[in-house]
Amino acid sequence: MWLPDLEALAVERRVVRDYVEEYRLADGRRLYVLGEGRLVNLVCAEGHPPQVMDMSFANQALCAEYALKNAEKLERRVYVVPREVDLQVARLKLESMGVQIDELTSEQKEYLESWKFGT
Repeated sequence: MWLPDLEALAVERRVVRDYVEEYRLADGRRLYVLGEGRLVNLVCAEGHPPQVMDMSFANQALCAEYALKNAEKLERRVYVVPREVDLQVARLKLESMGVQIDELTSEQKEYLESWKFGT
C-alpha cells in the first residue's frame, strides 16, 4: 500500500478541498492525492451520483440489446431511446428502491393523450 508510505514521508498533510489531499515532503515538494488514490471518476465525481449513473448504464445496455434484437429492421442511423426501454429502466429502478406505482387506467390514459377534456 503506497498511501501509508506517503503519509510516513510527509511532514504535513492537509485537505485542500473535497477529495483532494496535499502532502508536503521534507524537501518542500508537494504531492496531491485525489480521491484517496482510488478511481477518480468514481470517487471524486461531483456530477451525477451512482443512483443516476446506474440508470444511464442500464439504458445503454438495454438499448444495445434492443438494437441487436432488431438489427434486421433498423437502418444505420442514430435513434431516440425506445419508449419501452425507458419505461423498463424506470420500472426496474423503482422496483430496486422498493417503490410501487399504480398503472394508469384506460380513462386516465385517454385523458392524458387527448385535448377533448380541456386543459
